[in-house]
Amino acid sequence: MEWQKYIISDNSILLGKPTVKRTRISVEHIIGLMAQGWTDQQILENYPRLPQKSLQAVFSYSKE
Repeated sequence: MEWQKYIISDNSILLGKPTVKRTRISVEHIIGLMAQGWTDQQILENYPRLPQKSLQAVFSYSKE
């Protein structure tokens, strides 16, 4: 997956932390939720603006 289509780093958003494009949701936050045991479904329900492909992009990004 080309995570670059979904994950950006912009100094004007969250001090340049990697975030999901068109949101202010950081990659770090999503990984933290998963570490706490949240499922993909729970994340998507709680963050309805977050596309499912973005979750896949977070995994691809974290692998690199």
